[in-house]
Amino acid sequence: MTSTTETVDYAASAAALTSLLGLSGSPVAIRFAATKETIPEGIEEVPETIRHCGMVSLARKEGKIFYATADKHLCNGGAWSLGLRPITQSLKDGEFYYKLGKFESDASCKRTIDQIPHLEPCTTYATMYAPLGKTPFIPHVIMIIANPFAMLKLAQASLYHLGGRLHPSFAGIQSVCADVTALTYLSGEMNISLGCDGSRKFSGIAPDEMVMGFPAERLDEIVDALRIVCAAPGSQKK
Repeated sequence: MTSTTETVDYAASAAALTSLLGLSGSPVAIRFAATKETIPEGIEEVPETIRHCGMVSLARKEGKIFYATADKHLCNGGAWSLGLRPITQSLKDGEFYYKLGKFESDASCKRTIDQIPHLEPCTTYATMYAPLGKTPFIPHVIMIIANPFAMLKLAQASLYHLGGRLHPSFAGIQSVCADVTALTYLSGEMNISLGCDGSRKFSGIAPDEMVMGFPAERLDEIVDALRIVCAAPGSQKK
């Protein structure tokens, strides 16, 4: 694992991930800022009001570096799961996703919402985003959006040293915000999600792409193991 963040070469790690996995966009660095003072000087606030998944896309596809306070987050579910705002009543009681036709009843929706990973409300001042290779801040979460083959290699890299099994957790909603940002940050574990309808619609996740997040502390470990598993004799090449 990465022991001191000062020694991490983010540019080299991003280049390795992109090459080894055949990524069509940059890995994304994400950090939770508890106060305004913890945002590095020179990082500007995102000018428009958009969703977290859309912000990820700005860093991934356009190379933009920025932060977003609660009032810049368009999606209430995303803002809540990331600790920026309290949960709305329509989310809490199951009405929101029930009306979207995602559940048979508001009760089944509420059971799902009650298990959505989320930071404590209003503990996050802003979320920060950057393409990994150019990040001016120390990330909390590294996010990768890629095809299933790339996810296979990342899963193998994650298990290379200690083995075991991965236990992905998702519900078909709030994939980019709750599943691979909030849960990864809270659990310290890699998580893979399918990409929900909203994130696919608003952030350009392709039909053949999935979403994955891992703790930034594991970056060096993951990259080193990825080089090995991708070159292994039994490894199918991309």
